[in-house]
Parts: sequence; C-alpha cells; structure tokens
Amino acid sequence: MAGESVDFKLFRYNPSLAAAIIFIVLFFTVTALHFYQMLRTRTWIFIPFVVGGVFEVIGYIGRAIAAQQSPNWSVAIYSVQTILILIAPALFAASIYMMLGRIILVTDGEAHSVISKKWLTKIFVTGDVISFLMQGAGGGIMASGTIDAMHTGENIIIGGLVVQLLFFGFFIITGILFHARLIRTPTQKLYSNSLPWERQLYTLYGASLLILIRHDGTDGLDTSK
Repeated sequence: MAGESVDFKLFRYNPSLAAAIIFIVLFFTVTALHFYQMLRTRTWIFIPFVVGGVFEVIGYIGRAIAAQQSPNWSVAIYSVQTILILIAPALFAASIYMMLGRIILVTDGEAHSVISKKWLTKIFVTGDVISFLMQGAGGGIMASGTIDAMHTGENIIIGGLVVQLLFFGFFIITGILFHARLIRTPTQKLYSNSLPWERQLYTLYGASLLILIRHDGTDGLDTSK
C-alpha cells in the first residue's frame, strides 16, 4: 500500500492554466448571455442551463488554481473542480430535454413524438437526476482523498456517465424521429405560423453532440483539460 500511495496522483496529466482561463472566459460569457436572455424572455426552462454554466465557471476556476499547484494538488480543490465540471452537463441536458418538449408543444406535434409530451420531460429528467446524483456521489467519495475512495468514486462516476449516455442517446433518437415525422407530415401550426422549430432542433442536436463528446477519459485527452 505504501508504494501505491507514492505512485498515486490526483491528476493523471498536468492541468493547463491557459486552457482553464479560456474556459472560464467562454463559460462566463455564454452563461451571462443566457441569464440575460432567460430574464428578458422569461424562459425559465433555462434555469438548469444557467446553473450548469455557473458550475462550469467555478469548476474551471478550481482547475486554474490546481494548475498552479502541480504536482502538490489540494484534494479539496481537486474534488470541487471535478464534481462541478462533471455534473454541469447534466444540468445542460435538463434544459435541452425541456426544450424539445416546448418545440413539440408549439408545433402541435405530439402525435409525431414516440413519447407523449406529458412523459417526455419526466422520463429524461429522471434519468438526468439519477446521473447527476451518481456523479455527485462519486465525486463526494473521491473527496475523502484515500486511494480506495478515489477508485470507488471513479467507478460510480463512470456509472453515472453511462446512465447519462443511455438516456441522452435515446433522447437524440426521439428528437430525430420527431423531426423526420414532422417534415413528412407537417401540422397545421406549421402552415399557419413561421416557427423556427427546425433551427431550434438543429441547435439541440449540436448541443447534444457537444455533451456526448465532452469526456474521453482521465488521461488528459478530454475537454476538461
């Protein structure tokens, strides 16, 4: 065990201060813009999105601090930045799920959805909450700082990411099927209103793709670098 303790490192790569600062600026700017738009349009479904953005900003501030501590990283700083950066996308996903429900509502396209609007948000947000709790619990276990806790916490976090991936994959399939059916058989609302529903769906696809590819592992080859 003594040898294992010597070889163990919190980070398996050297955090980049420059990258952390860039992400702080980007997430702060985008979050501030979404917060303003949310208040201006009273689009409260974006509350989770804004909170997720705040988590990202704080998380990358922690990452910037950690970058200056190498190789003597603080367990507290490591835990805070890891937890916040990991769980923030679950909050982004919650707003994305609710946005699809809003698109289905304004297009009067519930008949084209494989899941009724009543259950769509509930099902996917439930999966999101499970993933959120698993990742948060895993991060909390890692915060104890012992080697066994680090490994256990990592496994729980990976399990949470798998849950998120499964629900998110099903969500994307649901969105694509709805999109295809609505194009094939437009509703009356699409004829009577110039709704930007298709542009909004493409925006959801893009945001979903970014969430899916955000994490490749703990060897530094990921977006949390």
